[in-house]
Amino acid sequence: MHERAGTVALPEDLIDVQDVVSTYYDREPDPSDPNQRVVFGTSGHRGSSLDGAFNEAHIVAITQAIVEYRAGQGIDGPLYIGRDTHALSQPAWRTALEVLAAAGVDVMVDARESYTPTPAVSLAILGANGAPGALRTTGPGLADGIVVTPSHNPPRDGGFKYNPPHGGPADSDATGWIAARANEILADGWRSVPRALGSDLLQHPRVHRFNYLRNYVDQLDTIIDVDAIRSAGIRIGADPLGGASVDYWAAIAERFDLDLTVVNPTVDPTWRFMTLDWDGKIRMDCSSPFAMASLRDAMTPDPDGSTPYDIATGNDADSDRHGIVTPDGLMNPNHYLAVAIEYLFTHRPGWPEDAAVGKTLVSSSLIDRVVAAMGRGLIEVPVGFKHFVPGLLTGQVGFGGEESAGASFQRMDGTVWTTDKDGIILALLASEILAVTGKTPSELHRDQVARFGDSAYARIDAAATKEEKARLAALSPEDVTATELAGEPITARLVRAPGNGAPIGGLKVVTEDAWFAARPSGTEDVYKIYAESFKGADHLAEVQAAARTLVADALGG
Repeated sequence: MHERAGTVALPEDLIDVQDVVSTYYDREPDPSDPNQRVVFGTSGHRGSSLDGAFNEAHIVAITQAIVEYRAGQGIDGPLYIGRDTHALSQPAWRTALEVLAAAGVDVMVDARESYTPTPAVSLAILGANGAPGALRTTGPGLADGIVVTPSHNPPRDGGFKYNPPHGGPADSDATGWIAARANEILADGWRSVPRALGSDLLQHPRVHRFNYLRNYVDQLDTIIDVDAIRSAGIRIGADPLGGASVDYWAAIAERFDLDLTVVNPTVDPTWRFMTLDWDGKIRMDCSSPFAMASLRDAMTPDPDGSTPYDIATGNDADSDRHGIVTPDGLMNPNHYLAVAIEYLFTHRPGWPEDAAVGKTLVSSSLIDRVVAAMGRGLIEVPVGFKHFVPGLLTGQVGFGGEESAGASFQRMDGTVWTTDKDGIILALLASEILAVTGKTPSELHRDQVARFGDSAYARIDAAATKEEKARLAALSPEDVTATELAGEPITARLVRAPGNGAPIGGLKVVTEDAWFAARPSGTEDVYKIYAESFKGADHLAEVQAAARTLVADALGG
């Protein structure tokens, strides 16, 4: 824990924006260095120009690979592109635009020449492909998209995501091909890729304007009961955390006549107004109590019990994550997911009776208990929102959520909204919940605890070599010989997700009252241990200790 965690950033914490941007153009990455190659994680390629990991060469190569990929897949419709507020997002957006226009791709840029949240791009792709009523995922004229964002990463980072015609994050089949081809281009001569250069790029005949903001805001009443929020007079404080949702929140307030205040409308690529995260870095993580310290402090009740807002919310830089603050404080993401799920499945009569709940296997088992009590199906998938895409498209999944505060759900009538995470609707839902039930989500969580039990949940890291991480990712259930975990019989050993049979890239061990999951980090020499116990914090510590031993034994010592 950094000694200044939760305090406002100081000048020495800030990036030199000019240095970060100039290095994007000036530094030539070394394709022989694994740290400077294109690598797609669960949310695209990320890195910093200062490390030679996110430079002009990378974006030229990735974009050209996407051009070739979409041609090979028969995707010949428009490509919707958005960007967030990171310093590297604008230059990377322009580089991508140069390659796409030169390749003859019709590109849909923001009509305001401004920032575009990830869910707004997903919504636009699906709309172009016929959603919600007659969605197409094959055939001529299909649209796809790119979002230039490293999500909640520090200001020095850049990020680049590809969303195919289904509107959600690309699957590993696509990202693997794109990354491999991009690295070939990087090594063989990225400078030979055709580009539409010049100051008049936005006047290029292949570049078209699209009003992402209006398209998104005008449809919100198909998924959120904004009339209930307005009628109840819910006072909302929305903090964009300097991200792409800043203008969207102001437009939502005006369009639906809500008592909504944009807490901090400042956009600054240094994020000088942010409070430092747990490790002393500036990180726009709206699920972190340290990054959300300012909003938490603003919601601390006065001696008379009053607060400036009934509900306060935060979003990360590309607005695909949510943070919910009530007078009780910042909600744990798992707790809010459980509350949101129970509310939605009991207040959406237009949803199919067989619509299921999707969760990642490292999300709280409180969700399992809530879903079982409602008699709904549960689909448990590996980490990565891409696993929810098929179910959200068909309506099989009414709600899909991750423990890291990312989720999306269906429109009122049970049809698809977005197939990427949407932090804006999850934030608005908290106000709908209060308006309809008369209770804040944190009060409803206490009700759930009384019915289903209180759990202790945490994630820790353990050191691991690259070889150990590779063995962890390749474990089989038979490699786990233990029969007990922290005093309880083991009931399941999982290396594939029960919801879709996909490899989890690690191991999950389950007992009646506890579980742990171990997954190797993609960027550091550690593995992550997620654990939960319904028998209290002391038992959770036993589970974590047992998990380290059990994993070490499974890896061979």
